[in-house]
Amino acid sequence: MIFITTKEINIINWLVVCVNEFAREYSLDVKTAFKYLYNFGGIDFLQEHYEIEHTLSFDETVEDLQIICRNNGGDIH
Repeated sequence: MIFITTKEINIINWLVVCVNEFAREYSLDVKTAFKYLYNFGGIDFLQEHYEIEHTLSFDETVEDLQIICRNNGGDIH
């Protein structure tokens, strides 16, 4: 049996909201947004910098994601 901590649940929920907000901002479906973020380092960035990023607004986080992904070859502007 796998046990998930409350903090891990909070991180997962926050990641889901971030992907949804990114999808909304760029008029993407959620699956496409996730694939884009995964392929261009956005998901890794969110996981690595959760402690800082979760204190920001979702608008700021979406902007950070756009910058990270563009720096890794993504082309959404």
